[in-house]
Amino acid sequence: PIVFNRLRVHHKRNKKVKMIVVDPRRTKTAEAADLHLAIRPGTDIDLLNGIAHLLMRWGAIDATFIDECTTGFPEYTDVIHHSPPDLVARHCGIRLDDLEKAARYWSESKQVLSLWSMGMNQSSEGTAKVRTLINLHLMTGNIGKPGAGPFSLTGQPNAMGGREAGGLAYILPGYRAVKNPQHRADLEKLWGLTPGQISAVPGRTAWEMITALERQELGCLWIAATNPAVSMPDLERTKAALLRSPFTVYQDAYYPTETAEYAHLLLPAAQWGEKTGTMTNSERVVTLCSAFRDPLGEAKADWEIFAEVGRRLGFTNQFDFADSEAVRAEFLELTRGRPCDQTDITYERLRETGPVQWPCSDSSGVSQKRLYTDFRFNTPDGRARFAAFYSQGLAEPPNFDYPFVLTTGRLYGHWHTQTRTGRIDKIRKMHPMPFIEIHPKDAQKLEIEENDWVEVRSRRGWARFPAKVTKAITPGTVFVPMHWGALWANQAEANALTHPQVCPESGQPELKACAVQLKPIKFETAAMEDLMGSEYCVERSSAISLKG
Repeated sequence: PIVFNRLRVHHKRNKKVKMIVVDPRRTKTAEAADLHLAIRPGTDIDLLNGIAHLLMRWGAIDATFIDECTTGFPEYTDVIHHSPPDLVARHCGIRLDDLEKAARYWSESKQVLSLWSMGMNQSSEGTAKVRTLINLHLMTGNIGKPGAGPFSLTGQPNAMGGREAGGLAYILPGYRAVKNPQHRADLEKLWGLTPGQISAVPGRTAWEMITALERQELGCLWIAATNPAVSMPDLERTKAALLRSPFTVYQDAYYPTETAEYAHLLLPAAQWGEKTGTMTNSERVVTLCSAFRDPLGEAKADWEIFAEVGRRLGFTNQFDFADSEAVRAEFLELTRGRPCDQTDITYERLRETGPVQWPCSDSSGVSQKRLYTDFRFNTPDGRARFAAFYSQGLAEPPNFDYPFVLTTGRLYGHWHTQTRTGRIDKIRKMHPMPFIEIHPKDAQKLEIEENDWVEVRSRRGWARFPAKVTKAITPGTVFVPMHWGALWANQAEANALTHPQVCPESGQPELKACAVQLKPIKFETAAMEDLMGSEYCVERSSAISLKG
């Protein structure tokens, strides 16, 4: 909301600035837009290719930039040639003139800024969606200049910082790839390891860990700062897999959580205000976040826990850190000469000058405000690459038995699985219980009225919610917020329904769309009052049993 409010103010002050929002729901964000495209879930690539088709037809492309700074454009034009606007509009469930208006807004703008978040990423073709959006920027030269470019809004603070440090299964610090022999050799030298000691095989993604537990291929599962017993897809399958773990370590600042039930060992971690470190936001700005109090009890900062375990495993020299500043100093060396070079962004500089943008090397000391101003990119030949994709559609499209598409999302007040916000009375009053949004036409067909209870079933599980009948959702699509787990409401877990199919590139599951059926539930008055009270919305004092 902070970034968007800045955009909204700019939009109001500049009448020539046009805002397009693509979302199956009419949210407050959509209400602020000049054009809201309420596309069917899973048709993002079709929409973007359709816009590209029109830009190509109108000649609204930057041919010089394409010729001199990119590769792959001929293959891309072959794909968009098969995306005629009338067909795209029908497939997306929008009007043809709205599709043309979106393309016109893009073509008439000197600078185009696009923003996306989990709605694009959490998909079985999430990487393809994002790269198709980037194609539009490349074909119109909207990159490397003020007010233009693709801008990822990550799902939580410091997601960018986590990637810089190698916090994904297939990457290493400094945006290095596990599969790249030179990248592994670089780190082995920096860390003082024997050549070949870093495995050439990427680690398992989150969902691959679940399936590995099913096959009994994991001897130990270490979960830190996340709550997969609520946030993972196909929760019945996820929970069954967690029960099969021979030994689970759960490291978190909050207790109880739904995942703590599956832990053999609990490690108390410090909260954000009890530890010092850096965070990187989506515009590459690094900020020093200093602790303002000591951790309570036996809690430790996450880095201290990892370092202590590393030393006990025999890596004494590699984990001999006196404090978080020493960890930062090692990390800076790992970024030297890399796209995210931060060698001059030390704690000392951050304390003196405040936040700094990378890249900022110690050889220049100059922070680079904007990337790609020379139109040279981080590829072997320095050219940006078009990526041509046809849409594969939803991993699970609707059919006769499961005629609705469920999409899940977040509410303004809650944070992910409520480990923090669920304990704040003001926020709980703002969002007291989960619900299902359903369009009036669909509600009428099913004889569902406002606040009626609805049972939602997918091929994997079921949940129940009070109905919110609204035109804010498109017909054929329903919406449920994802925040409620077993600690906060009974049988109201959105991810009990969702599909586990993952994007082959990112490994993120299809959390934003699955096929469901709806069934109204009729209660006697007394039963309804009971369900609305203590049985449905669980108090935060509820206990959960610990295994082992």
